[in-house]
Amino acid sequence: MYKRQHQYAQAKTRLLVWNTFEALLTHDDKGGFLPWLASGYEVSPDGRTYTFTLRTDVTFSDGTKFDAAAVKANIDQLLAPNYAPGVAAVQLKNLDRVEVKDASTVVFQLKKPDVLLLDFVSSPQGAQISPKSLKEAKNLKAGGPELAGTGPFVMDRYTPGQEVHFTRNPAYNWAPANAGHSGPAYLDQITYRFLKESSVRVGALTSGQVQIVEGVPATDESLVSANPDLSLQRGLNSGSAYSYYFNTAHAPFDDVKVRQAFREALDVPAVLNGVYRNTATRAWSVIGPTSPFYDKSLEGTYGGDAAKANQLLDEAGWSTRDAEGFRTKDNKRLTVRLVQSAPFIRDRRDVLAQAIQAAVKQSAGIDVQVQLVDQGTATKALTDGAYELFDNSRADTDAGAALNLLLYSTGSINRTGYKSPELDKLLDAAVATTDQAERTELYRQLQKLVITDQALVAPLYAPQDQIAASKSVGGVGFEPTAGVPVDAYNLWLSK
Repeated sequence: MYKRQHQYAQAKTRLLVWNTFEALLTHDDKGGFLPWLASGYEVSPDGRTYTFTLRTDVTFSDGTKFDAAAVKANIDQLLAPNYAPGVAAVQLKNLDRVEVKDASTVVFQLKKPDVLLLDFVSSPQGAQISPKSLKEAKNLKAGGPELAGTGPFVMDRYTPGQEVHFTRNPAYNWAPANAGHSGPAYLDQITYRFLKESSVRVGALTSGQVQIVEGVPATDESLVSANPDLSLQRGLNSGSAYSYYFNTAHAPFDDVKVRQAFREALDVPAVLNGVYRNTATRAWSVIGPTSPFYDKSLEGTYGGDAAKANQLLDEAGWSTRDAEGFRTKDNKRLTVRLVQSAPFIRDRRDVLAQAIQAAVKQSAGIDVQVQLVDQGTATKALTDGAYELFDNSRADTDAGAALNLLLYSTGSINRTGYKSPELDKLLDAAVATTDQAERTELYRQLQKLVITDQALVAPLYAPQDQIAASKSVGGVGFEPTAGVPVDAYNLWLSK
């Protein structure tokens, strides 16, 4: 699946987006920022004015010059009604206006301090499209060859659901300092094929039909490791852990004891090992373990105690059972629904859901009903509140971006139904300061509230990406900070 960068919905599309589109800043390997299309930036003492100086030697692939007016045009498009409502409501919620000071200087004026602006202007949503494309594209949201970027490749062919083809941009000469080399890309062209089934992907690699694949489940890793001509690399993603979020808006998860009971009923290491064969890293918090904001003290503080789970359910009134052994209360079964959108399934998460379904039934009599449906059906169920569990992970380079989306009262993917002034206050304070120690303490308090006090989330594992490749391919790796596969700029083939 491919979507243009303003609209991208999965971290996996980053490796495609960065081939063609680029951002003002990029990340280093410590989570900091480096110049990219911007040559530098300054932040005012009150944290409300961000001034970016821009490179003057950058050109979009359609011949349009990159300048401050182009940056403003991209932001104006993001704020257009019904274009990118999630970005406007979250990443740009504190933006007041963008000013063109001169051709090489653009100023972002904020209504209040928001450190996540830097994360936004280094993200695919903040990457730059030619103003000409913004005006002339027939279907701007769909993406495709008619959209011009500044990147090292130009997309010249796109067949939805099948493949996308890029050719080298011979004029490219503005890679960031940590890119690995300068000038045009090494490859003349590259084709990405969309192969949904992992067995098909691995088979295409082992048979020599393709040189590199992304997404190798544990069940197929032996096929790669046993082949001396292939290599396998793994990278943990940044951002939020893959977790189940409890819908507290109605029964049964409106009761904190039931939320706690679900977590205690689940032996997370057992289900992870059964599905991923000891390759998954257990999560203990809503924040992933690679984030500097991760609270390690949460490890080992809950989960996997069936006796405690049953005690909590008894206390919550779910003290009887039906003929199938499921817990009941007032003659109603303790049933929770997990609605999974098929296009977003990765890492055998559907198989994991089935393992969790069996585990909590056996340990505590909880009936988990797993529904694997199309995206439209899933969206309707979430809109209607016809679910009790919501599964999600995000690979945001700054975990604060993920937390605002998932936990803020008005967050665009807040599916917990939990609205707390205390939680919103912590989230607001954490993005209002550039002091890393202060942000860490605020997110520690947030994790205590979300994980320990309110049990709003059942963390499962830290997402990772796997890259298997022919040893004839060089330049394979993962993005600094994000931990997702890199674009094709550094890839090369040996003879």
